[in-house]
Amino acid sequence: MRSASARTSRCRTHFLPVNDAPSTHRVYNANMTQEDQNNASVTASDPTGAIQEILRVAGINGRRLRYLLSMLIERPMSFDTLVRESAVEHRTASSLVNALGDDLVSMRDGRLQIVHERADQYRELINHRQLYSTTPDDPLGRLLDAHSPVVAKLARLVEKAPASRKSLDHVSATAETAVRRALWLECTFDLDNARVLCIGDHDLTSVAIAEVNPRTAVTVVDIDDDILGYIDSMGYASIRCLWSDFRYGLAPHAEGWADLVFTDPPYTPEGVKLFLGRGVQGLRKSEVARLVMAYGFSEMHPVLGLKVQRAAASLHLTFDTILPRFNSYHGAQAVGSRSSTYVLRPTSRTWRAANTKGKSTTNIYTHGSQSTEREPENVTPEVETAVTRAAAASNERSVKMVGAGWPSKEANSLKAVLLGQLGSGSCVAVNLVIDPGGWLFRLLLAVNATRLAILVSNNHPAIASERAQKRLQALVASKYKLKLCRSTPHSRYAIVEADVIEEGDLDLAERVVRGILDRAHGTVRNTWRESVIRAASTADKALTKNEARELIEASGVAQEILASQLLALPRDAIESLIRLIAKSSPVGGNHAQSEHKN
Repeated sequence: MRSASARTSRCRTHFLPVNDAPSTHRVYNANMTQEDQNNASVTASDPTGAIQEILRVAGINGRRLRYLLSMLIERPMSFDTLVRESAVEHRTASSLVNALGDDLVSMRDGRLQIVHERADQYRELINHRQLYSTTPDDPLGRLLDAHSPVVAKLARLVEKAPASRKSLDHVSATAETAVRRALWLECTFDLDNARVLCIGDHDLTSVAIAEVNPRTAVTVVDIDDDILGYIDSMGYASIRCLWSDFRYGLAPHAEGWADLVFTDPPYTPEGVKLFLGRGVQGLRKSEVARLVMAYGFSEMHPVLGLKVQRAAASLHLTFDTILPRFNSYHGAQAVGSRSSTYVLRPTSRTWRAANTKGKSTTNIYTHGSQSTEREPENVTPEVETAVTRAAAASNERSVKMVGAGWPSKEANSLKAVLLGQLGSGSCVAVNLVIDPGGWLFRLLLAVNATRLAILVSNNHPAIASERAQKRLQALVASKYKLKLCRSTPHSRYAIVEADVIEEGDLDLAERVVRGILDRAHGTVRNTWRESVIRAASTADKALTKNEARELIEASGVAQEILASQLLALPRDAIESLIRLIAKSSPVGGNHAQSEHKN
């Protein structure tokens, strides 16, 4: 899941449990609103009267609040669980809990419960019997029970998954939610031999689908190499992983591929429209195609929901179904730790709308340097000078500029570079300060230059540790020699300097790797074939295209890897491919290799 808007998430609550309290406590947070403070004086003398007033104001929306109170009557419960199971947003839940005053017990472990002596009075207040007699059965309950081992397996996988990244608005859905999604898709659509595209998948929905119906082909496209590598490592034959930053496009081999799209996008109008737009591009043009989206907004901010629904409508998508509060999360308390599931149907005008070039922005998230509230940032002239000098080295050569934020020079867009539209250049300077983590090594693959100077943040994950630095150098060792200048030109930045390696300094296997890295926008099968033929010619061993193809097929590399664009592969897959080629006989036979580099 992607978190709710920054505006919503700032609605901090007023309840602060005391974990070392042995018995009943009344606790107020220093950040209480004036309204809550006014209610507090009433609560101290008459908690039930305060609760009745809250329920009266809630009107027809009071059922969730009654359910929250019923949970506090029946058993001790942590505040986080209370929010998640009741689907009451954090601020409302904390106000309700505060209103209970001395009728609430806060235990040593932080769990909460209404005091036993008052339980019957609160059951009567919330009409407990009516509440539960009118609660409908879960339509997926029987299926979930039957798939309890799958839920348990997903829970273990979620626990071991790569850490959530706040800058990418990651908030993990529960394991049960991932399985619930897969079961709902399975009993709503015919998934046998169908194709499902996950536009982002931090929640491991793809894995749940593979467990529920292994005959469904699933492609996961995500910006997070760690989550792609994690899913890939599970070895599901039905799941293919590809990398994309959706702001710059969709992985080519995912375009027009899917029958059904699932996405849990950033909860900003910009993020929703972008993720849905890429989902549309991933769909086959069909009257039966569907997009399924998880999205939630706070009861207190319906205007945000309206903006998001308008963003979806701007793509000419119709709202086929809305399943309220379908998805449950570890976190996202500003929206009650829940979101709804939207089923969207494309119309004849949808694909044109998704491909229309409009105003684009990298600011689609609610946190970090690419949040919707973050103003664009330019580097200073002094920083620009330092980077251009690093790119030109000691020579008086012109420097080709890439990226936004340069104060004095026109620059090529980063999108153009990642799409292979830059061409070659002798010296290139790149502003990559807002890189979320996956751009740096892909840019080194995408750009063929004599010398590169790349400005990144000083805490960029690819250079923040010795292990990460060695990993980055190993990825491009056949193409560039790197020099990592930390805290340059000052403590906030680092400059990655890259000097091209002469092919004559490489052995045959490294030359094959180099040929693939230099053509990173091509499919692996084609670039590998041409590189093998070229390397063989330098060793006076001619190979035909068919011989080269046979050599590649015998390598054991998966067909989906061979058919993919190198840049669109997960980082782990690229590393594995490079290691395999480096260890293999690059042109067949037992011929002697050329001299190794010094």
